[in-house]
Amino acid sequence: MVVAMASTNDLTDWLRGSGLLVVLFVVGAILLSRLTRWISGRIYQRIDAHPTSTGQIADEGAKHRHVVTQGLTWLIIVAIYSIAAVLILQQLNVPVTGLVAPAAVLGVALGFGAQRIVQDILAGTFIIFERQYGFGDTIRIGTLGSESGVTGTVEEVTLRITRLRTLQGEVVMIPNGQIVQVINMSRDWARAVIDVPVPTSVDLTRAREILQEVTAAAVEDPNLGQLLLDAPTVLGVQSLEVDSVHLRIVARTLPGKQFDVGRELRSRVAIAFQHEGVRVATALDTAEPMAAS
Repeated sequence: MVVAMASTNDLTDWLRGSGLLVVLFVVGAILLSRLTRWISGRIYQRIDAHPTSTGQIADEGAKHRHVVTQGLTWLIIVAIYSIAAVLILQQLNVPVTGLVAPAAVLGVALGFGAQRIVQDILAGTFIIFERQYGFGDTIRIGTLGSESGVTGTVEEVTLRITRLRTLQGEVVMIPNGQIVQVINMSRDWARAVIDVPVPTSVDLTRAREILQEVTAAAVEDPNLGQLLLDAPTVLGVQSLEVDSVHLRIVARTLPGKQFDVGRELRSRVAIAFQHEGVRVATALDTAEPMAAS
């Protein structure tokens, strides 16, 4: 009976002392992590609300600040929980210094299995500080074992993963260490390339005049014109086929707007040729958009 009462008293004393501290450390870590996320959310709002030079897209500095904020948030949260874990172990009378040697052995053992995680973190560090891409960029990522790669809009970049949202709305998580190639289609400026196949019977001089009229009207359009960095150029004959001639239009656009510009110019070219009585082949399409860095 005396032993049981002594044990109960010891447990009560521990709960009032070290046990309470353990609870406080856990609650404090949770609150600090939430505060960190709240602060990062406020920073995101300020970045997104900052006016840009174009008024259409976020500038490269804003994209980079967004990514750096995501990376720092991830690091701070990891540090908070790591410190809380050490403090909790101390309150549980676990000799932290005595764990150094076993931890070193365990670290070596896990090192072989955790090489991919270390590789992901190192790759993520270089991605952030080299500004390879940022929040909101449209990119195509080539990964190990993938030939076509994944295309989407960057939603999140941490030191370990990159999260993309595809055109179909799918969310794709890609470990940074698996990325072997990045094609940024919204960096600084982009280019829409449109090949227009016309029958060989059409007067090419008149066809070029129609295309030039379309490009001139595009610059004057209040909606389409603000997506263009300069007037689209009619390059002329790009290729010859048995029954058609391909004329090419090149338009330099705001980053990420090459798809919108390409669709609009295709529509205007088709309408203009129909108005002139010229039948355009069904292969009228936008060539692979190119992004410049």
